[in-house]
Amino acid sequence: MIVHKFGGTSIGDAQCFANVADIVIAYYNKANETTPREIVIVVSAMSGVTNQLIAGARAAAEGKDTVYREIKAGLLSRHLEVVEALLADNSQRHEVGGLIEDRLHDLERLYRSIAVLGELTVRGCDAVASFGEQLSASILAAVLRARSVRAQAVSATQLIVTDDNFGAATPLMDQTRQRLQQRVKPLVERGVIPVITGYIAATENGVTTTLGRGGGDFSAAIVGAALDADEVWIWSDVDGILTADPNIVPQARTLTELSYTEAANLAYFGAEVLHPKTVRPVTESGIPLRILNSFNPPSFPLNVGEDERGGGTLIVETPSPDRELWPAIISTSGLSMIAVGSQDDTWTLQMAARALQRLSEAGVDVLMFSQSFSEHSLNLVVRQQDQAHCLKVLRREFENGKQGSAYSLGTKEQVATISVVGVPGWNETGIVSHAFSALGKHGTRVIAVAQAATEHSVSFCIPEDQMADTVRFLHRELGLEGGNG
Repeated sequence: MIVHKFGGTSIGDAQCFANVADIVIAYYNKANETTPREIVIVVSAMSGVTNQLIAGARAAAEGKDTVYREIKAGLLSRHLEVVEALLADNSQRHEVGGLIEDRLHDLERLYRSIAVLGELTVRGCDAVASFGEQLSASILAAVLRARSVRAQAVSATQLIVTDDNFGAATPLMDQTRQRLQQRVKPLVERGVIPVITGYIAATENGVTTTLGRGGGDFSAAIVGAALDADEVWIWSDVDGILTADPNIVPQARTLTELSYTEAANLAYFGAEVLHPKTVRPVTESGIPLRILNSFNPPSFPLNVGEDERGGGTLIVETPSPDRELWPAIISTSGLSMIAVGSQDDTWTLQMAARALQRLSEAGVDVLMFSQSFSEHSLNLVVRQQDQAHCLKVLRREFENGKQGSAYSLGTKEQVATISVVGVPGWNETGIVSHAFSALGKHGTRVIAVAQAATEHSVSFCIPEDQMADTVRFLHRELGLEGGNG
């Protein structure tokens, strides 16, 4: 059995849905005796949809009725365009179109409830964020059925059981395994392809939760472990895990083979093709994980365990001893640096802890932070789409606090982060000194630094407009040029 997970960019529009259907059908039809035709699909929301859903919820909490209604209308139009393009001549067109309309009417009712409450809780945010995957799973299942493949959309709220840590719930694996074995295994054995919603789950009482931003990969790993899959394949828009973002460095190399530990380390530093928690379930089960490009799929048929099937990054417990070892440069743009503190010397560690706690409760991901006592402030790096919400949460926390009017809060500048992650054995001195030397040579302005206790990784916060040139320079200075040959 192979669990295939398709990310948001892989199903970004009608053509992408069609490409994904082609990949699934090619594997399903050409599988041979050594690879039984047992497939499970896990799917994300269409690219950008989850951010739009959350933006609508935040607008509703602020009483901006026009904004959330426009977001709902835009989502309806976008999903119906896919249905019209791929199911126009199929009997399922009206059924799926009606389902989409019904679900988005439910979304608008939820927005109205949030508007009445005047506050967006993390639990409410999870309920809102769950709609994207439900829509995309229903569409992909219908597209497969329209191509004469038996497929059924299944909500992970019926399968993955979690605690009630809304926003970043932890799966309860015993209950989850039992449900997947009881409800999904029979579908697979009957030749039906389950199309399961990624990212979302539910408590034992059926309350919707999410597994954290980017949790679709995590969902796939959970499903794979619970179903004793042979492998888990994560399909994205790049050829695996690379030495740098190929949109910035076209010559970036693919890291063809990694250990579970190495992959987890890269994920924690922000490698967007892999969610940090994804590696844990497959590590515990010893299941190989493959990162593949849905826009550049390998040739079929694919035989599990054979190197000849090629392509992407293979993640296993013990990589081949003759593999090439390369560090990776992980870059993230579209970030804001926000400073919160006091205008005198009253700022304390307890206040910093309060700020981080409130942001966590509000569902804001803090990607990096630094505490400066000389400046009496805490510097936070968040995504630009979270900037306004972050400022609102902090303002509410501190404007009536002990500091009174003495507190300070504001956006410092638009920033990016660059993490350089090496592997033991790459060279004798480690990666950190090389990275610092390269940034100094290039003249990059470093705003903040975060370094692990080892010499194998370091992260820099720099001005956003310097990111692309810095990444390209680092890639050359670290000797990573030369393509994938």
